[in-house]
Amino acid sequence: MGQVNGSLVGAAGDVCWLRSDIALAAAARRQAGLLARSICLSEERVARFELCVTEMATNLIKYADDGSLALRVVRVRDRVGVECLSLDSGPGIDDVERALRDGTSASGSLGIGMGAIERLADVSGIHSLRGRGTVVQARFWADGQVPPPGPADTDGLTRPISGEQVCGDTWAVRAVVSDGAEALLLMMCDGLGHGPLAARVADLAGEAFRDSRHSRPETVLQDVHNSLRGTRGAAVAIALLDPAGQRVQLCGAGNISALVASEGTRTGLLSMPGIVGAQLPRLRCFEAAFPPGAALVMHSDGLSDRWKPADFPGLFTQNPSLVAAQILNQAAVRRDDAGIVVAMRRQP
Repeated sequence: MGQVNGSLVGAAGDVCWLRSDIALAAAARRQAGLLARSICLSEERVARFELCVTEMATNLIKYADDGSLALRVVRVRDRVGVECLSLDSGPGIDDVERALRDGTSASGSLGIGMGAIERLADVSGIHSLRGRGTVVQARFWADGQVPPPGPADTDGLTRPISGEQVCGDTWAVRAVVSDGAEALLLMMCDGLGHGPLAARVADLAGEAFRDSRHSRPETVLQDVHNSLRGTRGAAVAIALLDPAGQRVQLCGAGNISALVASEGTRTGLLSMPGIVGAQLPRLRCFEAAFPPGAALVMHSDGLSDRWKPADFPGLFTQNPSLVAAQILNQAAVRRDDAGIVVAMRRQP
């Protein structure tokens, strides 16, 4: 396997989290406009994004037991967009198809309905678990063009612990060449502790990952370890996805959970005990099959690792942003705990 400094495919960015309360709609609309204009969306598309976000906020207030909105800028290779994710804790939607029809919004909402959100957004999605909660997605690309699907699509979502403005978890993906074919290399990092100091460690790990000229997971992890010496350290896992070989390899140290979900099955990939930057164990790579339609999910210990793919019927056919949001929504140890979910789904 040759050495290559692959191009960055995607990475974690700032996420603005807004909890559901009486002022949510106004705050979300204001933040949506700021984000959309920051990436130079046209005023017409800014208005569409604001409309979708306001409808999502209004629905949270009226129908959900509790919930929040996540607003963020999304970057994939050389493309940029804005996205809103609505996450709630129930009661869920009994009939998703009916909810997507126009005219089903109850009194007090904007009346555009979920179906109009689907039409207005460049990318949209919804996943609902009866009695447990719903996630809704609306994404607008700066140029209005949805990027063509690659061999695998990747996305992630971070949330800081309550009381902190920054999250000590991060992720990044870059394209590499493995055995002469294009592959994807993914890093997930959980800086020890919380807040700015943990976030600084995560930033250093991200820089080391991007600068590494290697593509073997264990060698990249060693590069990250060297860069984190003298810091408080982190839990880090590096995964190599080889679409041509239909395999995924993972090398990790610390409490990072990783699994391949495929047709209701779950195949775990182990990380070794240790602290990257301080106490690196003897590195080992673990491997699993990665057939078309499978999803690789990685997350920090801010989420329970007891969930099963069968707990999320229909989720793993959705795009990775929705997958990450619903798992974070349902599996967080506490609703205000830190967490990161990175989902990489291979095209069927």
